[in-house]
Amino acid sequence: MKIGIVGLGLIGGSLGLDFRTLGHEVWGVARRATTCEAAIACGAVDVASTELQSLRSVDVVFLCTPIHMIAAIAADLIPHLTPTTVLTDVGSVKGAIVDALSPLWPNFVGGHPMAGKSAVGIAVAEPQLFAHRAYVITPTDQTSPAAVALLTDLAHSLHAHVFTCSPAEHDRAVAWISHLPVMVSGSLIQACLREPEAAVRQLAQQFASSGFRDTSRVGGGHPELGVMMARYNRDEVLRSLQGYQQALQHITTLIEQEDWAAIAEVLATNHAARPEFIRSTPAPDIAAS
Repeated sequence: MKIGIVGLGLIGGSLGLDFRTLGHEVWGVARRATTCEAAIACGAVDVASTELQSLRSVDVVFLCTPIHMIAAIAADLIPHLTPTTVLTDVGSVKGAIVDALSPLWPNFVGGHPMAGKSAVGIAVAEPQLFAHRAYVITPTDQTSPAAVALLTDLAHSLHAHVFTCSPAEHDRAVAWISHLPVMVSGSLIQACLREPEAAVRQLAQQFASSGFRDTSRVGGGHPELGVMMARYNRDEVLRSLQGYQQALQHITTLIEQEDWAAIAEVLATNHAARPEFIRSTPAPDIAAS
């Protein structure tokens, strides 16, 4: 199969490495010629170009650009595709993308491989990045069943755990476990930076260990990713933030009331519930999925 990848960064490059290992022919497109050269050199693609028309003969195209660029790139790409070409994306927000692209191309299928790293770019692409991770496919009633089947087969070939749901369900679920953590984690860093005593702030920086490192990691990731989450999944991010504020206010009230038994009950509930959210293989250093 001939597979096209637009955007040769971490996700696009990692897809290319795996698909080439599986015997597919991979054609890449990037904005910079140097990125194309690096992608060829590291084995992520067979052929790379800065021109979208180079993908005119591929069977499927993965759009692996930042969210805000996907719709415009798709519109420029579609005139060069054959009618049977399947088009998909890897964006972490699905509603806005599916709404924009579905009317443009009948063989478009929304997708979201939930894997990543805090670093970005072709230099950090790696094989097996998607193995044992969730790969979410978000068809609508109008989506071509054949296109869904093709993407499902390709995702399974990556050894990913494939899930299918509506774009709205995806965005609401991902807000809780991906977008909200980025906002909360970032707010933790902001709160620490607002410590008025410089000496105390410096001590906190020196004392910070695994607890702070774990809880602040996603909030200290690539800024553009966080902005795209808030911008394109605004309603669900706000909904999840409101839910978090309520939970935070509840624990604040219990501490103010010195209700240690109630706090213990909350923490016991958390202890019991957490495994249900982390049953899959631990993900790599995800900045934003």
